[in-house]
Amino acid sequence: MLAIIGGTGLTRLSTLAVAHREVIRTPYGEPSAALVVGELAGRRAIFLARHGHGHTIPPHRVNYRANLWALRQQGARAILAVASVGAIRGAGPGDLVLPHQLIDYTWGRTQTFFDGNGAQVVHADFTRPYSDELRGMCLGAAADSGIPLTDGGVYGAVSGPRLETAAEIDRMDRDGATMVGMTGMPEAGLARELGLDYASVCVVVNHAAGRGDSTTQVSLEGIARVLETAMDKVRTLLEHVIVRIPTHPSGTGRDAAADPVAGAERGNGR
Repeated sequence: MLAIIGGTGLTRLSTLAVAHREVIRTPYGEPSAALVVGELAGRRAIFLARHGHGHTIPPHRVNYRANLWALRQQGARAILAVASVGAIRGAGPGDLVLPHQLIDYTWGRTQTFFDGNGAQVVHADFTRPYSDELRGMCLGAAADSGIPLTDGGVYGAVSGPRLETAAEIDRMDRDGATMVGMTGMPEAGLARELGLDYASVCVVVNHAAGRGDSTTQVSLEGIARVLETAMDKVRTLLEHVIVRIPTHPSGTGRDAAADPVAGAERGNGR
């Protein structure tokens, strides 16, 4: 089953026929919101508002572990995350981008389920942070729906909630990042530990600091305008993605046991 994590601009999924809401308690605290279970384009799906239904949770306060654990516990095997980003190069406001790589600049966030006294030492392979299979479904859905979707990009994950300086964006550009956002990590890494396929559809809402029309200042009003129109494209894309998700048990999703972190690679070191 596909789970959709909605970010800024997508705190509810109006195209989802809601069956019920699940309030989940997890070993890691409470998720951002109740899980909304229903049907999208005739297929069962789960929706979770990353920042809460009223968009009250800033990116550095999101309980990423509780969110991912709750979705896995409710039967999700694939996660499609929607995120708003600033374009460093190669895209502009209103574009949809499907990243293939990421660089983690976050700090102070709990990055793993394997933490605490007595926890086993686990090294999850993260060479390719996004699921090739799920990315392929997104690209096929974009072709079916006529929604332009850029194939590939490097997501630079920062802690926020402040926006970046122009010098920080220059540094990220030198590192190879093509977009910047505040929620890509540890979300993607935790999904990998749970054995979930994970991909992200990124909505470019502004040029990053020092670039394009953000040369001297990032316009928050401009971001709001872009979100209003771009999310219509995202909703259409999601309807075409979900019909590509296999419904049989051997479909998308990495092997994972009942233990919510049993799907991770285990070892004592590199």
